[in-house]
Formats: sequence, C-alpha cells, structure tokens
Amino acid sequence: MSAQFDRVNSLRKIIENNKQALLITNEIDVYYFSGFQKSEGAFLVTSDAAYLLVDFRYTEAAKKHSFGCEVVEYTSLTVKLKELFDFHGIDTVLIQPSAVKLSTYHLFIKEFNSKGISVVSDDRLDKAVQDLRIIKSDDEVLCIEKAQKITEKAFYEVLNYVKPGVSERTVAVELEYLMKKYGAQDISFDLITITGQKTSLPHGVPSDDIISEGDFFTMDIGAVYNGYHSDMTRTVAVKSCSDEKRDIYNIVLKAQTTALEAVKAGVNSTVVDKTARDIITEAGYGKCFGHSTGHGVGLDIHELPAVSTKSGRILDEGMVITVEPGIYLERKFGVRIEDMVLVTKNGYKNFATISKDLIIV
Repeated sequence: MSAQFDRVNSLRKIIENNKQALLITNEIDVYYFSGFQKSEGAFLVTSDAAYLLVDFRYTEAAKKHSFGCEVVEYTSLTVKLKELFDFHGIDTVLIQPSAVKLSTYHLFIKEFNSKGISVVSDDRLDKAVQDLRIIKSDDEVLCIEKAQKITEKAFYEVLNYVKPGVSERTVAVELEYLMKKYGAQDISFDLITITGQKTSLPHGVPSDDIISEGDFFTMDIGAVYNGYHSDMTRTVAVKSCSDEKRDIYNIVLKAQTTALEAVKAGVNSTVVDKTARDIITEAGYGKCFGHSTGHGVGLDIHELPAVSTKSGRILDEGMVITVEPGIYLERKFGVRIEDMVLVTKNGYKNFATISKDLIIV
C-alpha cells in the first residue's frame, strides 16, 4: 500500500496548483499507481485525492486489489471525469500523449473544454511517470528476481528438448508451458527459440524448422511475475561445436562480460554499449552487431534507459537493464548472450545465475 501512496505523492510534484489534475490512461501505469491490473479505465490524481476509474466489470476486483486511491465506477468515463473535475474545481488536466489515441484526445478536448477545462498534452506527465518507473523499489526488484528464477527453472528443464529432430516450435511451446507451470502469469514476449542459420536473425520466429547436430540454438526468453518481466538469452550448441562457432561465441562472451564490468551508477549508458561494441569491432565483426547493447526492463519488457550509442542516459542505482551484445553472420549462424542486471552504487547485481560458458547439449 505504501508503495502506491508514495508513487502518487511523488507524481504530485508536477502539479502546479490545486486546480490542476493528472490523468493516467496507460494501462500499465494505472497498475503502477493503483496496484490493480487489467483495468481499461483511468487513474486521476489531484492535489489532494487519487481515483481509480473503472467500469462495472472491474469494480469489485478493483476495490479488493487497489491501494492508496478511491475506486470510482463509471458508465461514461468523460462524464465521470467531468463530475470529479467539478467537485475539485479543476480547470486544467494533464494527459499522457503517448497513451491517448487521436480520437480520444479530440473527445477530451470537446468534452472538457465545454466545461472550461483545458487539456494539456505536452510531455510533462509522461516524463514524470518514466522518471519514477525507471528506478525500481525493493519490492519491484523481488518481482523481477522471481520472474528470472522461473525463467531459469524452465530453461534448465527445456534443455532436454534441444536435440536433433525436435522443432523450434516444440521448444517454444514447452518453455511457455513450463514457465506458467512454475508460476509465471505470462511470458514476457513471443519467445525466440531458433536453430541453425536462423540464429543469424536477432528476432527470428520459431517455426517447424528442425534442430540438427552441430547447430547453434538460441533462446531469448522471459517470464512475467506480478506484472514484472525477465529477459535472458543463451546460445547453446547441439551435440558438437565447430571451431568457428566457438570462436564467435567467445568473442560475444568477452564483449558481454566486459560490458557488464562497466555497469555502475554514474556511468553513461553509451559507455556500456561502446565497451561491448569495441570488442566486437576489434575482432572484425562490427558490422555484424547492428542492435543496441541493452534496454531497461520492468513492467514493460522494453523500458528506459536504452543502452545504445545514442542514449546518453546516466545509470543510477535501482535501474534494471539488459546487456546483450551479439554477432550475426548472415545465412550462417549467430550468437547472443544476455543478462539482466540491477545497477548498484559500485557495480551491478546480476539476476541471472546460469553459467555463460558454452553449453553443448
């Protein structure tokens, strides 16, 4: 309960006077501030109150699972909002432009302006929410840690399926089943379980392609626990590994572990990216590493901060990021190794406990 209360109070800092209100409509942000998932409503913050607005389908559950706010049922969202605006004497409402469809924006303009209420759609509210969500609390870290543990348990078990004659799709289906069996509410994204030449595709899609001896097999996987995501990639070899594949694997491993050593509070995220990229470039494969080195993880699988050549974000304690360099040789094979870590004052805490030494199954 205190987490949601503190978050709302922190968000209130952008309210300039008691006639301003903040309207949160992004479903994940609504959960972040209210504690209630799966709402199609909104979260309204004034200088002295907070409301979770839901329709009849969610009222009972919202009252049971929300914290630090009053649950208000509506038939028409705009009608109920106007009633609350009138009650609090609101003349200006800040909205999330990133979460509002153009048609909804025009509806807000029409409905609220008719009551003398201005709609502000600049980036203030979005930025304030992002700045809060980018730093994870102890409770959030525990949820991410649990999601990672579920992922690893499923990974170890599914290695029994990674063998010649088995399809990529079979491994993906089994992984999803195992994660949910072990407590995941969902998978973090469409799982990537690819083999052979397809491992050169950073976001390859599992199909009926069959695993063969000598293949690399890449698994980019994650679970969701209590709304929070995990993200991990491991590349394993099937039965045997050629010298070329082993050499590429070791270059990526060196890039990944060296980049991890650069992670700590106060470091620019571009430094982490450059550390990994320089090692791969010096080995002659710079053009084969075309994506960023990492990204933030939390209630969304991709959050701030970006760990890229252009990010420029200074890492701070409590941020959760991935470090996932790769080398992709077109129509041959690819390697990616990814860990998810918590940024600390003097370094990082790695959520992943699985060895990164090359596994041959």
